[in-house]
Amino acid sequence: MRALVISGGGSKGSFAGGVAQYLMEIEKKEYDMFLGTSTGSLLVPHLALNKIDKLYDIFTNVQQQDIFSVSPFVQRKKGDREYVSIDFVNSLWQFMKRKRTFGESKALRRHIKKNFTFEEYQRIKETKHDVVVTVSNLSMNRVEYKSIQECSYEEFCNWIWISCNYIPFMSLAKVDGYEYADGGLGSVIPIREAILRGATEVDAIVLEAESLGKQKVLGKNPFSLMISLFGHLLDQVERNDIIIGKLAARNKNVKLNLYYTPTTLTENSLIFSKRLMTKWWQQGFDYAEKRHQK
Repeated sequence: MRALVISGGGSKGSFAGGVAQYLMEIEKKEYDMFLGTSTGSLLVPHLALNKIDKLYDIFTNVQQQDIFSVSPFVQRKKGDREYVSIDFVNSLWQFMKRKRTFGESKALRRHIKKNFTFEEYQRIKETKHDVVVTVSNLSMNRVEYKSIQECSYEEFCNWIWISCNYIPFMSLAKVDGYEYADGGLGSVIPIREAILRGATEVDAIVLEAESLGKQKVLGKNPFSLMISLFGHLLDQVERNDIIIGKLAARNKNVKLNLYYTPTTLTENSLIFSKRLMTKWWQQGFDYAEKRHQK
C-alpha cells in the first residue's frame, strides 16, 4: 500500500503541490492513503481526488482574507522581501473581547467547505483506502489522527480546519469538551502513522530544507520574535518526526522517499502571496523532476 504524507508549512504548501503534481502526473504514482498536517491537511483531500488543477487554483489564489476572519497581521513589503507586523487594533480588540488568540481563522473553515464538497467527500470514501489529518488535543496533551472513513462530511471539514489552526495567531477550537489546535504542535509530518496504518511505501514531502543554508533573521519586535520562536520549536518536532519515521520504516521494511525543499522558502509561512506561491509550486515540480532524473 502506497502513502503520500505532507508536512505542515502554511503557504509553503504550494511547493508540496508542485512535488505531488510531478509524482502523480509524470511518474504516474497512485496512492492508496494520504496523510497531512496543517497545510498538508488542506492538500490531501484534493490530491486523493486527483484534482490537481483545482488545487493549483485554490493554493495560488488564496489571500489573507480567505484565512483570517480577524487577522493579527499587517502584510508589508520592502524591496523584494515580504513580511508581517502586528495589527495592534485587531489584537487589542481580541483582548477586549477576552479572546485567547491574537486572531481568528473562521474564514478558513468557510473556504474549506466552499472548495471541498460533499460529493467529493463521498467519492474519496468510495475510492480511496484512507485520508487522514493530524490535530493536537491540547486538553489531553496528545496528537490525534482523524480518518475520513470515521467522520461525517461536517466533522471532516472541521478537523481539516482545526489541523491548520496555528495558535496563538488563529482560532482555538473546542470539540466534545476538548480544546484542539494545529496538528503540527505534536506531529509535523506523520510518517510513522502512515506506516502503522499499513503503508509499505511512503513518499513524504517535508516543507523545510534538509539543512539550514543561511543564518535565520529573528524578529525585531516581540510579536515577530514569537513567530520565529514557534518556527524553531516546530523545526525540532519535525526533525524528531523524520527520525522516528526512518526508524519505523527500517523496522517494517518500508520504502521511504523524502522530498525536502532545496532552500528555505520563507521566514514566515503565514504570508500568503500569489506571486510567491505560484513560484514555489513551480519550484516543487522542478525539484521533483530533477531528483527523479538523477
